[in-house]
Amino acid sequence: MPARAVALLATAALALAATPPDPCYEDGRPRRCIPDFVNAAFGAPVVASSNCGRRGPERLCDPPGDQPPENSCRVCDAARSDRRHPASHLTDLNNPHDVTCWRSATIPPTAYDSPPDNVSLTLSLGKKYELTYVSLQFCPKAARPDSVAIHKSADYGVTWQPFQFYSSQCRRVYGRPNKASVTAANEQEARCSDSHRLAGDSSGGARLAFSTLEGRPSASNFDISPVLQDWVTATDVRVIFNRLHMMNEGDEVDNKKQAAPGSQHYAVSDFAVGGRCKCNGHASRCVPVKGSEAAAGGGVLQLSCDCKHNTAGRDCERCKPFHFDRPWGRATARDANECKECNCNGHARRCRFNMELYKLSGRASGGVCLKCRHYTAGRHCHYCREGYYRDPTKPITHKKACKPCDCHPVGASGKTCNQTSGQCPCKDGVTGTTCNRCAKGYQQSRSHIAPCIRIPRVVTAVQAMEAVDGDPGRAAEQCGRCRAAARTLNLNKFCSRDYVIMGKVVGREASAGREGSAGLAGEQWVRLALSVQAVYKRAPRSRLRRGATALHVRAADLACKCPKIKINKSYLILGVEKEGVSAGLPGLTVGDRTLLLEWRDDWHRRIRRLQRRAINCH
Repeated sequence: MPARAVALLATAALALAATPPDPCYEDGRPRRCIPDFVNAAFGAPVVASSNCGRRGPERLCDPPGDQPPENSCRVCDAARSDRRHPASHLTDLNNPHDVTCWRSATIPPTAYDSPPDNVSLTLSLGKKYELTYVSLQFCPKAARPDSVAIHKSADYGVTWQPFQFYSSQCRRVYGRPNKASVTAANEQEARCSDSHRLAGDSSGGARLAFSTLEGRPSASNFDISPVLQDWVTATDVRVIFNRLHMMNEGDEVDNKKQAAPGSQHYAVSDFAVGGRCKCNGHASRCVPVKGSEAAAGGGVLQLSCDCKHNTAGRDCERCKPFHFDRPWGRATARDANECKECNCNGHARRCRFNMELYKLSGRASGGVCLKCRHYTAGRHCHYCREGYYRDPTKPITHKKACKPCDCHPVGASGKTCNQTSGQCPCKDGVTGTTCNRCAKGYQQSRSHIAPCIRIPRVVTAVQAMEAVDGDPGRAAEQCGRCRAAARTLNLNKFCSRDYVIMGKVVGREASAGREGSAGLAGEQWVRLALSVQAVYKRAPRSRLRRGATALHVRAADLACKCPKIKINKSYLILGVEKEGVSAGLPGLTVGDRTLLLEWRDDWHRRIRRLQRRAINCH
């Protein structure tokens, strides 16, 4: 193998070795991950309500014991580094061979009815932690406090909640029973225990240790217990020393006599809080918040989770933007509850979660896209908005997948087109994809309401509505061309006809084959049923009346389809009676001089005017 290849392989191997695998993923799949267990109090600032030597040097002594009093006393002076006992000693490195202590100022001897001491230590963690224990190591030979309260805050000191109480007289000091039983209904409540929890000999210093989950029924199912998850969550811990000694009514005086000057004070060597940075199973470490390192300088170092699984927030407590297709959830050993990106087909930058849609989808998808761009619409921006239609040549993810309808402002009855074909809704007589031209048989008008109107037709024959007897495939040259008359109705036409009626063709009755005169012998006729609805003119002796009658049309004209009559359509008919007489057919006959016009509603008024002017016909 070439030396260069060997070098490249070695470099790649070193790179892989230098980059540890992400504990939040396994083979590319998300899984639950948690930060390391730490002493969250180490190096964190502690605020003490009382500190010895703050108002000048003061003499402090250990409680009376076997050693001479002169060997058990010391001077505390906050102004001198070798004699001060600040609160920072509580969270420094705890070395049993070099014990450093915080000591409070001396307190007056305790009487039975004395008010509580209320000396407090407040520890700020700079981040939400899930706590496992809180521990206090008292200084060697220091007095062991009788009554201690531990509180916690989950909102950076805004509100406080009782965490645990210790006292030899729980009911008297804290109003709680000693070692009350814990059930699933009250496992999120603080308990009180007597001082037997204080362990350790006087030489090494007694220890008080509180286990946050000990005795809690749901502790074994912590991952699915929101109650206990909230119970162990804290950003700050406060320890309040209420009583150094608990006196009984009969022994106050004796205790006062036994108390050495300066021995009444609290002394703690170590304040420890064990737990993990709270990241809800979506991060394996916590990192300093940007800019907080410089600001810390004796203050609280602010931390934040290095979130994975598409989560965000200081505690990975929410999904990061545009990842709301499923609800946020705490990661468990069975399900990492990774946040899913919304499906907006590349047309939106924001979305929201809808629980109802999520349930309806079988808990598969609940994202709703907001402010779809590129003229798209819908929950997933998956169709074109009103006034646009899909371009079939482009995928829905394309920025130009939607094209404007471009419906004609006059020819279309609306601006919305078919989103598949792009066909605009056209007005009557208008055609085209964008409704930009008149249909066959219509002509353009000057009206914006009816831009295309039907062309009036004057006919000398009627076309059947269905197949007629004879050869339907007659050649065009045999039929010839239909004779067209003027489209207007005038007084001359009105006067030159024997009758003028408006009738409705209601059906076809039969064909007749009888002979006629004047060269009409042997012609075939089609008989149509006509309902006469108005008689505007008739001959003096004519029997023409409103009602049913027959209308005869040559079969040859029908075969040539020259031009059309439709069933249930009304027509204006101007005819000559002798055409029917010469044909020898009852009823009305469409002859060479008969005019047939499709009925228009505005003709009724015009014909009435022609009736009044018909006096001048002869």
